[in-house]
Amino acid sequence: MGEYRHNIDAKGRMIIPARFRDELGDRFIITRGLDGCLRTYTIQQWEAVFEQLKKLPSTKRETRMYIHMLTSKAAECELDSQGRVLLPSPLVKEAAIEKECVVVGVADHVEIWAGERWDSYYSEASASFEDVAEQLTEFLI
Repeated sequence: MGEYRHNIDAKGRMIIPARFRDELGDRFIITRGLDGCLRTYTIQQWEAVFEQLKKLPSTKRETRMYIHMLTSKAAECELDSQGRVLLPSPLVKEAAIEKECVVVGVADHVEIWAGERWDSYYSEASASFEDVAEQLTEFLI
């Protein structure tokens, strides 16, 4: 849980908030997420995601596209001694991260957003929060 703002440095390194470091461990996977963010998974979570991907029907074009988008830029990353991660440049470009990053805890994973992109997404989501909650009520009970 939580939202933390940090900057990416000139070398592409970003601080992972201390709250998430213990849960992520020293090595973890960062890949393309939905809505323009990056998703971060523990190694164990990634293995579970990968197992689910293998169950999708590979004869469907949409399946192949989704798997390609999720795995092609996925990278195993690790923390340095100062709690930073070097974000791979293709992922930085994918998420449009220039300086400010927002690191968000989301249920079973961590997301990394470009600051402006997160602010825009959050504003849009906030405007429809109650309507969305009403539509999802049957799944939340």
